[in-house]
Amino acid sequence: MKKIIVCTICAICCFATAQAQKFALIDMEYILKNIPAYERANEQLNQVSKKWQAEVEAINTEAQTLYKNYQNEVVFLSQEQKKAKQEAIMQKEKEASELKKKYFGPEGELFKKRESLMTPIQDEIYNAVKDISDLRGYSLVLDRASDAGIIFGSPKIDISNEVLSKMGYAN
Repeated sequence: MKKIIVCTICAICCFATAQAQKFALIDMEYILKNIPAYERANEQLNQVSKKWQAEVEAINTEAQTLYKNYQNEVVFLSQEQKKAKQEAIMQKEKEASELKKKYFGPEGELFKKRESLMTPIQDEIYNAVKDISDLRGYSLVLDRASDAGIIFGSPKIDISNEVLSKMGYAN
């Protein structure tokens, strides 16, 4: 009898504390495709990236040219001249490597540029999702476009269009 009462009390406590949680999905790729500022930012990043890549390739080409010239002249050069040419080639290769790291490294200029262009857009999306979640009582909002392991998501709980509307991009 005691066990039944204890089990009943535990069950009542569990049911009382368990609240219905609501979930929603968004499709971040779909949202981003429908934001013109995102497309402009991507285009800017592509242009800057191509420009910087051309600079790095130009220095690499100079290094290759120095090396080819060295190969052609090596038999006619003294030890000091050989050493000087080799150092010039290595210096040019080092310059290209440093420039590549400066532009494309983990904390490089491209990363900083991407962050400065994308952060305001991401913040705007986050705020819209947060406002909708607070309004509707969602406990969790998942991105169906990410590789989070969502096998199926009902279109009924997809709030992507609502996020776009909240941001002023009516669809």
